[in-house]
Amino acid sequence: MMKKVRLGVVGCGGIVQSAHSKAIAAEMENGRLELTATCDIIIERAENAAKLWDAQHVTDNWETMVDHVDAVLIALPHDLHHACGKFFLEHGKHVMMEKPLATTEPDCIDLIETSHRVNKTLMVGYPWRYRESAYFIKDLIDSKKYGELFQCSMWTEQYTKMEGSWGNTKKGLGGGQFFSHGCHYIDWLLWMLGEPEYGIHFGNRLGTPWMEGEGTSQAMIQFKSGVLAYHGGTWGARGTKLAYGFHFHFTEGMVEYDHHSGKIYLHTKLADHIPGEEGSNQKTELIYECVSGKNVVPEMAWFLDCILEGKKPLTTPEESLQGLRVIWRMYEAERDKKIANLSGLGLENDWKAVAPVENPCWEEWA
Repeated sequence: MMKKVRLGVVGCGGIVQSAHSKAIAAEMENGRLELTATCDIIIERAENAAKLWDAQHVTDNWETMVDHVDAVLIALPHDLHHACGKFFLEHGKHVMMEKPLATTEPDCIDLIETSHRVNKTLMVGYPWRYRESAYFIKDLIDSKKYGELFQCSMWTEQYTKMEGSWGNTKKGLGGGQFFSHGCHYIDWLLWMLGEPEYGIHFGNRLGTPWMEGEGTSQAMIQFKSGVLAYHGGTWGARGTKLAYGFHFHFTEGMVEYDHHSGKIYLHTKLADHIPGEEGSNQKTELIYECVSGKNVVPEMAWFLDCILEGKKPLTTPEESLQGLRVIWRMYEAERDKKIANLSGLGLENDWKAVAPVENPCWEEWA
């Protein structure tokens, strides 16, 4: 009979309630997981989560969970990730860390080295790389089915108002919208496109006065392959048409992924542009349809595979560190009014070979 993994949840707030609860329920139904402990500084939230999953241990102190779990899902304010993750790793527990891994480079490195020393799984919550839709798009890029990719544009527009929350502070968040939310898309871009070369970032608080860091972010990266990539994100959208929209321009057509509908389209046959004349209608066809929304079920399934079957995470802490370094370098260049040198920060580069920065941006708000 398959052993069940005893999972504890540290932090029972919005992301656990809206997303991870579905993944936990699915794996409990599959018989691979039992939810044994819940923890939250607001004890009522921990109690409500415990009732939902029939957990026997409820606490507002994560240290009291340690004897009740084999693994933990950590969904805390970002500046607590290092302390909590290190505690459980050093007590021989597997850790699924909601993004980001940590808020400083030394803390990330310490978690990585600790996981190696104790030989326990440390996995970072980047669900994009556990979705079939992401693999479908990456295969289009790698196979050159529609020619060479030369431009990738990503838009994530939402209204996320967090007045009075840790999520509006630079310290709790680890920066602003780019660090907290953009890290998903930097990771996805690095995985799809390889090693970055140069980058620029601009952010502001206009429209999001509740934020200490930027609430709106514009980032551009040039990859060594020559591909250009753009991510525009805001937490101040009072309306949107793009929402979560992704455009991949190939030499033989444009692939559009509408994340909210789960549909992927191919747009082709656009007429040559002649100034002063109307262009002919392009051809559009649906080429893929998948589950829409924030589906973290495959992510939790893979975490359990790592524990029960010895698999390696698709989103390793080493790769997560590389993606965060890209963001930090772009923050630092923005502060210094320069273009960021991103060479050596690809996911396949040696993460140990990256030289530390003299005046890292996180020192300003850590």
